[in-house]
Amino acid sequence: MATILIEKLLQAVVKQGASDLHITVGQPPVLRLDGSLRKVETKVLEPEDTVALMKSITPDRWQNELQEVGSADFGFSFGEGARFRVSVFKQQGHVAMVLRLIPSDLLTMDKLGLPRICENLCRRPRGLFLVTGPTGSGKSTTLASMINYINENESHHIITIEDPIEFTHTHKKSTINQREVGVDVPNFSEAIRRALRQDPDVILVGEMRDLETIEAAISAAETGHVVFGTLHTTGAQGTVNRIIDAFPTNQQEQIRTQLSTSIIGILSQALLPRKTGGRVAAYEMCVMTPAVSNLIRENKTFRMNSAIQTGTKHGMQLLDDALFKLWQDDTVAREDLLGKANDAAGLAERIANAERGVFEEEEQIVE
Repeated sequence: MATILIEKLLQAVVKQGASDLHITVGQPPVLRLDGSLRKVETKVLEPEDTVALMKSITPDRWQNELQEVGSADFGFSFGEGARFRVSVFKQQGHVAMVLRLIPSDLLTMDKLGLPRICENLCRRPRGLFLVTGPTGSGKSTTLASMINYINENESHHIITIEDPIEFTHTHKKSTINQREVGVDVPNFSEAIRRALRQDPDVILVGEMRDLETIEAAISAAETGHVVFGTLHTTGAQGTVNRIIDAFPTNQQEQIRTQLSTSIIGILSQALLPRKTGGRVAAYEMCVMTPAVSNLIRENKTFRMNSAIQTGTKHGMQLLDDALFKLWQDDTVAREDLLGKANDAAGLAERIANAERGVFEEEEQIVE
């Protein structure tokens, strides 16, 4: 019963283009479609249903981890080329699951609408490129497109360290080795240290979630590798502050100096529902120019936003400017934009002024 059911549910996810499937006791399975949750019209799940569904797809080692620590994450392939990132966990003593569909087609940077400058940064010989944004903002998809771009255009050795592996890459012009935390290597920081002995050109760090990992990523970038990393921060300014704050006070000055020379770019993104259905990303892009480096080194990160605003010729843009453009193009509704803005009040005022401006022009035409 459970295997048939899970297959039916996963088919529905793929067919309807849902991003996630939620399974929990006390309600039917739920799909996330274009950012909103919708219940599947089927029976309400009992405790034994969620256990059977979990067992039908969860390997023994992760079932053991679920029992021991209350949750487990793993990757799972389904049917022809569909892959899911699965998180199983306990809630109120019952088993629950969230399965995220990983798109099988690697989208190009062009298709994702990434800032043009990203291609140049991917070709740099060394440095730290950070991709940031809240959970579910499409960071993994962005990184996969960048890794794929390098894979197609450079003869490099690429090592990815992920938890779990999401997009699977094949060797193209580059050689690519993907290591899964908990399966191939114990943790992120250890994996980076080991990677340095494996003759890499590019290292992807799935998540810079602790001090050791951040330190290891920065030193790998300093020693002549391109390192891609992700953080759950919003905006370039917030990202730099978050990294510096992770260090003890007596190390912060040294870290500012290291960051000012090792970072090559910070891409911050938000995912929004399109008015016509589907979703669209808005990007903030900070490129490490000498001016931005100085702000980081001199502890003046509060000035980074104005440096980004005036750095358009270097390929930079602020998130709120990207959001404003989505409003101008009538791609995204005003209320959806304001929820993602760094300065919601400022963006609301700008939109109101623009609306008034259009209205005034119309009045003049009438005269």
